Amino acid sequence: MVLLSILRKRKQQEKEIRLLILGLDASGKTTFMKKINGEDVDTISPTFGFNIETLTYKNWKLNLWDVGGQQKLRSYWRNYFERTDGLIWVVDPWDTARLEDCRKELFSLLNEEILVGCSVLILINKCDRGEVDEDSVKKALQLDDIKGHHFETFKTSAKNGDNLLPALDWLCGDIASKVLVFD
Repeated sequence: MVLLSILRKRKQQEKEIRLLILGLDASGKTTFMKKINGEDVDTISPTFGFNIETLTYKNWKLNLWDVGGQQKLRSYWRNYFERTDGLIWVVDPWDTARLEDCRKELFSLLNEEILVGCSVLILINKCDRGEVDEDSVKKALQLDDIKGHHFETFKTSAKNGDNLLPALDWLCGDIASKVLVFD
């Protein structure tokens, strides 16, 4: 308990959050990261490895780790888990053939001991392409079965920026409530 108290006090002073952005390839992870950082999103290349960005958001220092989602890179995801405060899981709802793979990968992550208690933001992305049935996506991903994590879903468009800031607000607020930081 003493160690947890020390860690909470340190977080309060630093107001630093480490966010890991994961999802299957081509779901919009890098587009999300670039958009919230104010960068151009017209030309995005697949991530073969990882991207790191640090930005200030509402008095928080956010360290964003965007890791490639190709099948051959997923086994390396666990190398980025340490000290993660929040997981941003990006879903392409139009890629219906891979929603089951998306569900399996998400639950595999949520079962990792080092991520237990981590706040989880699920972005149902690419909503600029047309109307997305959020309930169908939630059902396909079996989100009602998530245990041991605070999580929330947001319909977003990383390309247009739609709903990204409210989603980030939720995630930062949830993380802050766990480390007893109140403004």
